[in-house]
Amino acid sequence: MGIPAWLWFVVAVVAGLAGAAMLLRDRARLTSRNRERRRWAALRGWQFADTDPLLPSQWEGGAIAFHGGGVARDVVAGSTFTADGRRRVYVFDLENAGRVTAVVAAVQCRRKLPALVELWLPSAPFQREHMPELLGPVGQRYAFVSDLTAAHGLVTPDLIDATEEIGADIPVAWIEDGWVLAGAAPHATPSRLERLLRGIGELADVIDPFDAEIDPVGEHEHPTGRHGERTE
Repeated sequence: MGIPAWLWFVVAVVAGLAGAAMLLRDRARLTSRNRERRRWAALRGWQFADTDPLLPSQWEGGAIAFHGGGVARDVVAGSTFTADGRRRVYVFDLENAGRVTAVVAAVQCRRKLPALVELWLPSAPFQREHMPELLGPVGQRYAFVSDLTAAHGLVTPDLIDATEEIGADIPVAWIEDGWVLAGAAPHATPSRLERLLRGIGELADVIDPFDAEIDPVGEHEHPTGRHGERTE
């Protein structure tokens, strides 16, 4: 005996309603995150933008490489104080194919660093087709680098201590060009992101102390677009 046509209709209606409910739930969650991020930016006196399709393309390592790039959503741009002074920061959701895969936090250094250094937790699924070279353990993380010789000069006992402050819930932190970045889980709250910025800010102070004799990062090495202006 075949299944009646009306039953197929009921199944289709139920499936459609379930799909619509999931879409509405996801949209409500995204809207809530947008409001939360916007409110956080306003409290800190930082800039906010709903989207920036170019910002993630300024970096190629860490979470950006693992997730294959994407679009920046709910972008916060400003500056914050570290122990060594004021540094520019970005926080944004990294979105791929309509799904947020990570929250990226970035703190700017004053100079371009000599090597890409990715610091992955061993529990994180960090393998991808083109990985940098394995340097070895750095505290509780494994370091993968673009240049073994140059990276040895960056990995100091102070850097190892600073990586311990990032947190065991952060799969990856990385040093790239003139920035220290980290990738957090998509549900990271503003309070967690504040602590993450402090953690990678300490890492920036270690590798880029303000009293060092260095050449400052040029404007052409900054991410471009509307977030390029310094926010006090």
